[in-house]
Amino acid sequence: METNKKVFDFYNGGAEIGRLESGLGMVEFYRSKEIISQYINKASTIYDIGGGIGKYSGWLAENGHNVTMIELAPAAVEYAVNHMKAPYTAKTGDARSLELHDKSADVVLLMGPLYHLKNKDDRNKALSEAYRVLKKDGLLIAAGISRFSSATWALSKYGRENNFIDDDIYMNMIMQELETGEHHRPEEYPFFIADAYFHTTDELKNEMCNNGFEIINYHAVEGSVWITPTLDKKWKDPESRKRMLDIIHATEHEETIMGMSPHFLVIGKK
Repeated sequence: METNKKVFDFYNGGAEIGRLESGLGMVEFYRSKEIISQYINKASTIYDIGGGIGKYSGWLAENGHNVTMIELAPAAVEYAVNHMKAPYTAKTGDARSLELHDKSADVVLLMGPLYHLKNKDDRNKALSEAYRVLKKDGLLIAAGISRFSSATWALSKYGRENNFIDDDIYMNMIMQELETGEHHRPEEYPFFIADAYFHTTDELKNEMCNNGFEIINYHAVEGSVWITPTLDKKWKDPESRKRMLDIIHATEHEETIMGMSPHFLVIGKK
């Protein structure tokens, strides 16, 4: 089964180490955990597919769940094993062909694979595998990256010092994403996320429905607050954080601004 070398090298090279511990990553991690917690209210068997360095697996294991993490990049799996605080299973594997038993999981997380499989057939394989391993009434929690994320990034405070919007290379990347959803990382920007597919919320919901899932909810993760100046400082201030979370909570299901959120989660039931 073909693997995108850029994606493999990106994650095998440690791209996830520290990413969720500062800036926008802190908001993403906090909010994703907040959302996931709404749907897991008892001890569960959970498969974290494409689990990176084990941030979500570790958190779920610490909360008493039986967790198996499957990750494509061996170096990421090794990092997860070496930094485990609560025991869980971590091993290499491919979201499109899982070596896991039918109807064996209460919950499946796809927090990365669906936006790193540019080919729709590959995304369908990953969704079909998630459906196969879930028990009846089991839940899939799937993450998407917004079709508009590179454009809003360039127009926000993050582009302020970089003049992204004035760069033809960056603009060509944006326009391709807006037209096709495909993100191809330019050689001139090696620090950008590796090749990916950026969804609209409706598109991801439809892909899940076409693979047998009933959509029960969807959430903007960071919402629109990620454009806040001095985000790190304000997020670390309890009162400012509460105000930002109040805004996210009030708008996380609002379809008219859903595309403003860099990430979103769609919840499906088997």
